[in-house]
Amino acid sequence: MGFQYGGVSSQSMKVKARLTGWQASPPVRSNTETVPGKPGLADFGADSGERYIDISCNVFPQKTFATLVSVLDRVSAWLDPTQGLKQLILDDVPDRYFQARLSDTVDCERLLRAAGSFSLRFLCPDPYGYALDDEAFVLTGAGPQEVMRQVGNTDSEPVYVLQGAVSSGYISIKTNGEELRIVGPLSAGEVLVIDTGMVTAKVTDSAGNTLRNGLPCLQELNFPVLRRGLNVVEIGTAGGAAFSELRIQAKSRWR
Repeated sequence: MGFQYGGVSSQSMKVKARLTGWQASPPVRSNTETVPGKPGLADFGADSGERYIDISCNVFPQKTFATLVSVLDRVSAWLDPTQGLKQLILDDVPDRYFQARLSDTVDCERLLRAAGSFSLRFLCPDPYGYALDDEAFVLTGAGPQEVMRQVGNTDSEPVYVLQGAVSSGYISIKTNGEELRIVGPLSAGEVLVIDTGMVTAKVTDSAGNTLRNGLPCLQELNFPVLRRGLNVVEIGTAGGAAFSELRIQAKSRWR
């Protein structure tokens, strides 16, 4: 087993790695309050906490201890947590990636004369694993259409990429009855990119260059999710608006 971090494999760094455990689901973060005079707790629901991934590593025997230290120096630079979150892919779970960084000190235990072992603990502030081969859907006609998500095991926060023109009126995108209404302005040749996970929107040109903030194009900050399985996406227009194409990047994920 090995892993890739920031596009670099553990094998290329002369490290043998083994996944030592697996969280079947991220920790539960309960939202409760104590109410004076009331037994128990007031329950305000629950959500998911951060995920930790633990990996056991070995460096094969080197010619000298100095060579071992040199290998560890390269590993330290590779996994530097001050560089922020990077993509982590585990060989044992090759269909998904996590956004992660180291969370603990790495202490190497010297084995024999010039070999070593150490443990890595990665922190994933976002506990979800995201599909490497993601699902995408292209809709070119108005009216209700079915979108079938088959990857992952929970709701996803998709990216909607809309082409059309809105000088008056609006374009309506309803996902399972939840409406995202675009009131513009949006010109022909411009693209509105709505990232529901990041709660952002931008207007780009056809080459992907950002032109301006896209949030003012939305009537409300309403960001529909995609369920795993069948979804119904309904597209409509009103007034002087014209619809051309909607691409949906599912951002399919596992909890």
